[in-house]
This record gives sequence, C-alpha cells and structure tokens, in this order.
Amino acid sequence: MNKKILNIFKKILPLFLGVFLIWYSYSNTTQEDRLNIYNAIKNANYFWVILSVILGFLSHISRALRWNLLLEPIGYQPRFPNNIMAIFVGYLANLGIPRSGEVLRATTLTSYEKVPFQKGFGTIIAERVIDVIMLLSIVLITAILQTEIIADYFAEKNIDYIKLIAIGSVLIVLGIIFLLLIRKAKSGFFLKVKNFVFDLLEGALSIFKMKNKWLFIFYTLCIWVLYIAMFWVIKYSIPETTSLPLNAILASFVAGAFAMTATNGGIGLYPIAVSKILLIYGISETSGDAFGWIMWSSQTLMVVIFGALSFLLLPIYNKNK
Repeated sequence: MNKKILNIFKKILPLFLGVFLIWYSYSNTTQEDRLNIYNAIKNANYFWVILSVILGFLSHISRALRWNLLLEPIGYQPRFPNNIMAIFVGYLANLGIPRSGEVLRATTLTSYEKVPFQKGFGTIIAERVIDVIMLLSIVLITAILQTEIIADYFAEKNIDYIKLIAIGSVLIVLGIIFLLLIRKAKSGFFLKVKNFVFDLLEGALSIFKMKNKWLFIFYTLCIWVLYIAMFWVIKYSIPETTSLPLNAILASFVAGAFAMTATNGGIGLYPIAVSKILLIYGISETSGDAFGWIMWSSQTLMVVIFGALSFLLLPIYNKNK
C-alpha cells in the first residue's frame, strides 16, 4: 500500500508543482506587470510563433522517421502515420502523468503494428539515451559560450574561477578513476551505477552498428537543430528580444529543457526558467515572461491538438488494416 501511495505521489507531485509555480508567478507580479505581460503577448508578431510551431512539428516528424530506423533492425517497419500519431499520443500523456507517454507510445505500436511491447519500449529507451547525450552536448557548448558572462559574474562576486576550473578538472579525473574502479562491481549501489553508465555508453555507441547509422545521426541532428530553431525564431516575435545572441538563446533553451523534465511538460516552471535566464542578458522581466509563455503555450497547444487528433484518428486509420 505504501508503495502504491508513493507511486501516486510521484505522478501528481510534478503537476501540483507546476500549478503552484503558476500561482507563485502570478502572485509575485503586480496588476501593472500582468497587464504589461498580457500586452506583450497580445502584440507579439505571430508569424514567428506559427513558424516556431511548424519547426516543432517537423522535429516530431524527424523523430518518427528516426524511430523507424531503430525498429527496422529488430524486424519491424511500422507505417509512418502510426509512428507519428504514437509520438503525439505519448507527448499528450506526459502532460498529465510524467513518463507515462513512453509506455503509451510503445503500447500504441503493440496495438496497431504488432510490435512486442518490450522491443518497442527498448527502442524508446535507446532514443532517450541518445537525446540525453545530445542535451548534455548542448549544455557543454552553452557553458563554453558563456565563459565571458561567467567570468564577469565571478569577478563581481569576487570568486576565483581559475580555482574552480582546477577543482572541476580534478573532479573529472576522479570521476574517470571511479568509473574504472566500479567496472568490476558485482552487487549493491556501485553495480547500479556501473550498469547505468555503461548502458548509456552502449546505447550511444550502438548506432554505429546500425545499417543506416548516418541517416540516424542526420535525423538526430535535425531534431535538435529544429528544437533550437523553433526557440530562436520566437525571439523575433517580441521587439525587445530580437537582438538576442546565440549564447542567450542556447542558455534559455537549456533552462527550458530542464524545466520540461521537472514538471508536467514544463507547466509553470518553463516560463519562469526562461525569463530568469533572459534577465541576465538585459531583457526585462515583462518581455522575458512573455517570451517564455509564448514559447511554452504555442508548443504545448500543438501537442494538445495533434495528440487529441491522434487519439481519435488511430482507430479510424487502422480500422480496416
């Protein structure tokens, strides 16, 4: 019973956190602030918002095409409409219950394409491994591009960043030594760490054994370039953000990406995280909030619409097949 209650708590906590953050954001702004944010959103150039949604949709198309490349080596080639609809159904489910989308996505292919659940779910996990590596790569690139801002921040706070770099280097070396030591672990916590790390590496390196590995890499790059592009074009929808440089876009993109994992689809947290990052680059809180809300609401609305349509169309499309 305790385990069941804990599982329920894990599912509803992110949603409650998101709702709380919306309330917190609302209560910490004045009536004038809220009016300014509303006007900024109302007067935004929606050509760029629509373009952002189109780019987001194309990223999901790329993901569906990439998924088929993972399914092909295990003997399955689902029809593309079922692939893309399964992805949208999964994204819609994640808005309600975190991580439920992956299960529903695999179940959808089991129902309509006869792909065994374990095998379909395994390909989704492999996808996640690759995407985690891509996100960490973008985080690293973003950190490199922020060196001047970080140095200025440390100087302002009177922090010796050279020492921090030295400490970081030592920690990396210790991490490598730790991984080498746990290679022989056979039980307990160290075994779990070893399995996680080496499964991550195995999943990433497995793409080089695929028949269409370069096409897989191409689709992966398409997904992430489109993710950043849909974020980039939103800056043109608000006058104050049009001159934002690439490092600011990447920094806010990373903040938004992590916010998406903390609450259901980033509800509540996403606009706050993006706005706080944009403050560092001289963007007013009003415009930053507007940017975050436009970005989050436009992409979420797309998922809701196409996810709902997918729920309706899946049985119709597969009725006589």
